[in-house]
Amino acid sequence: RVPLWPETVAAIREWIPMRPVAKDPTDNGLLFLTCRGQRWVKTNATGSPIDALGQEFGKVLRKLGLKRPRIGFYALRHTFETIAGETTDQVAVDSIMGHVAQGMSAVYRERIGDNRLRKVVEHVRDWLFAEGKNNEQEQAQEAAR
Repeated sequence: RVPLWPETVAAIREWIPMRPVAKDPTDNGLLFLTCRGQRWVKTNATGSPIDALGQEFGKVLRKLGLKRPRIGFYALRHTFETIAGETTDQVAVDSIMGHVAQGMSAVYRERIGDNRLRKVVEHVRDWLFAEGKNNEQEQAQEAAR
């Protein structure tokens, strides 16, 4: 139910014809698989996660010279949570993040409207793509001083 940005939909449509065949038939419903047709995140025999996605993201950060302590794939989730929280609709943010709601309000809540979810993802999209717009506004403000 998470609304996708138009850029995301376009990228997914472009990806589908190139998607590897799932090595394990139970993974046929997954959109993203490794080049070997496996899940990006698996669990080992002890139940601990093996996060190939996080490892690959780390390689990209190192290659670009951006790798720093506490900066990895999950920094994207931290950023989303932070920026999405500015909408003040934490219930919708938690739903998008996949967090299980706690407390009595979660027991009584029957649904979260699509309009609330869309407002959150559009706020993050506006923030992400507003960099040039914000720089222009800052320059205009600076010139006015």
